[in-house]
Amino acid sequence: MPNTSEQTDLIKQVRQQLSMVIDPEIGRSVVDMGLIYRIEADQAGDMYISMTTTTKGCPASTFLKEAIQACAASVAGVKSVEVELTYDPPWNPAMMTP
Repeated sequence: MPNTSEQTDLIKQVRQQLSMVIDPEIGRSVVDMGLIYRIEADQAGDMYISMTTTTKGCPASTFLKEAIQACAASVAGVKSVEVELTYDPPWNPAMMTP
């Protein structure tokens, strides 16, 4: 089922807010680094975010996951946030925005 315009707007707002989460090792936002794989929203405002880290076992993975959840939850209209950490596909530097 396609997203409504409200869902699309909410996803855009969440993505923009996630730009404030900075990877402590590289010093760039998780969005610019390509660490956010997917953001979905249902009509109730429940968010699902799929993300990765630069390597498996990254010492910052818990920090990043919690920061992403808190940042997304701060957006008006978001009711809940589920963050999934995945390594499929594995991250590589080509995923970074120039």
